[in-house]
Amino acid sequence: MEPEMTKEYFHEDLNQEVQAIGGRYVLTDEKQLRYNDQEILYLTGHAVFDSTCCGAGGCVYAVVYGIIVNWKQKKKSNGSDISEIIPIRNQEAKKTIQQMIMEKESINQVVFL
Repeated sequence: MEPEMTKEYFHEDLNQEVQAIGGRYVLTDEKQLRYNDQEILYLTGHAVFDSTCCGAGGCVYAVVYGIIVNWKQKKKSNGSDISEIIPIRNQEAKKTIQQMIMEKESINQVVFL
């Protein structure tokens, strides 16, 4: 993976239902995945689409934030943790990481931020 600028990741409140126009979603777990001697940060969650005009449904998903550089090295004023990450931009790495997460979590949707 190519070097890139780091970003701050503000740790999410887990298991908090968020209402959206078409339904709701919940981030359930914050996880790490070992890849090429680096730790990848990702979250898993689920969504329900039950207030859309075209039907109902749901999904389970993962959101990949990036490579962990510094884990929970700072805190926000409200006390929540901040980590430093590097977003993953390399397409080949994304494909491999996506496959690893899909197999590990038994899910079929992985999004990279």
